[in-house]
Amino acid sequence: MRCPFCRNADSRVVDSREVDDGQAIRRRRSCSGCGRRFTTSETMVLAVVKRSGVTEQFSREKVVRGVRRACQGRPVNDDDLQQLAHRVEESIRSAGLAEIPSHEVGLAILGPLRELDGVAYLRFASVYRAFTSIEDFEKEIADLRAAMTTGGANPATDSGTSDDSR
Repeated sequence: MRCPFCRNADSRVVDSREVDDGQAIRRRRSCSGCGRRFTTSETMVLAVVKRSGVTEQFSREKVVRGVRRACQGRPVNDDDLQQLAHRVEESIRSAGLAEIPSHEVGLAILGPLRELDGVAYLRFASVYRAFTSIEDFEKEIADLRAAMTTGGANPATDSGTSDDSR
């Protein structure tokens, strides 16, 4: 690690601690060249593997943008969207994988979005699951109603699989 003051390549770690519930490590370093101290932060990079095979870094902002479109005209504010994106990232990171398929990101969005707003959920699900008929909507609405009356069981995400035949 280069010293930000003198650009010396040699520094030693004085103190290390976990931050953000173990998602990052904060290190206090001392430069052996100029003696000044500086702080570094290490975070795990979470990569998303797209259908095309391209890998890109996970972005909460990209989750917010995608969900914001589904929430247009709905009583959902930016704080709600930021919290949803945070929940999605926590869910994905809890899997403990460095790379995750984009399909899994979509599944991780569905649950929190369903709790946030039913209409936005249907909009997102219709695009994500590529609904092709009215029956697809009817089935999803029936599942949503059943979940609301039984207290929140989420058949779309609890089963661990999705119905890709739609």
